[in-house]
Amino acid sequence: MEIDNGIRYKSISLPRLNNLKPNIESTALKLMEEAGELAQLIGKYRGLNGEKCEMEEKEVIEKMSEELLDVAQVAVSMMFVLEEAYNVDIEQKVQEHIQKLIRKKYIKE
Repeated sequence: MEIDNGIRYKSISLPRLNNLKPNIESTALKLMEEAGELAQLIGKYRGLNGEKCEMEEKEVIEKMSEELLDVAQVAVSMMFVLEEAYNVDIEQKVQEHIQKLIRKKYIKE
């Protein structure tokens, strides 16, 4: 964890998937699929689907972390697509995003 100006950061570094040829559409659909899998797992664990959860909390949390990393990997893959196919400066976008969070008071400096 990195702390800068009192703001805590969680940094992860995920690879560019070099055995696929993703595009905006395929990556967006995959992102929704992975987010849906995470939501489904949380819904099952919380009993929102009407079923009794048979998994222990530890197992559910492990599966949540796996699904969350799947979501993150696809998001990173989309960032590579935006950089490589559309010349988007993701580093600049990250800084703009942080400033937006500060403006909205989601985080404070």
